[in-house]
Amino acid sequence: MSGLEDYARTDRDSETHDKEARRKPWEPVRKLDTPPPPEGYEYRWIRQSLLGTEDANNVSYRLREGWEFVQGSELPAGWSLPTMGEEKGRLAGVVYNEGLILAKLPVETKGERNAHYEQKTHLANQALDNTMFNDAKKDSRYVKYDSNRKSSVTFGKK
Repeated sequence: MSGLEDYARTDRDSETHDKEARRKPWEPVRKLDTPPPPEGYEYRWIRQSLLGTEDANNVSYRLREGWEFVQGSELPAGWSLPTMGEEKGRLAGVVYNEGLILAKLPVETKGERNAHYEQKTHLANQALDNTMFNDAKKDSRYVKYDSNRKSSVTFGKK
């Protein structure tokens, strides 16, 4: 006997093949790809450094706005993103990618923030309209401002 009797043969059909284990075709790396955020949150990349220089003011401002750092341990299964090393103190374990830190913000807070800035924009536009209309009444050289005015440019057509 050759010793092959010790090995039990199995049918090829009985073997299970995981279709997910097959080779995936190459595609370009998406540097700022993130997993879906937890329920009620939104993710955003925040600049931590620019050209090797830390931007502590930007990070501090974003934290005061309500953004929270995302730890690598918070990512769902199957997601592995680079994190800061232990030498970074309070940033240790935070998801990091080429000068950017992954942060999350409650959707409710984002809505309040957006409403605040929309109101500021509305007030600034009102002030501009009022100034221009008042100036137009005083001096006929001013053109009345119309925010809905449209213009078109043609090249060589008469």
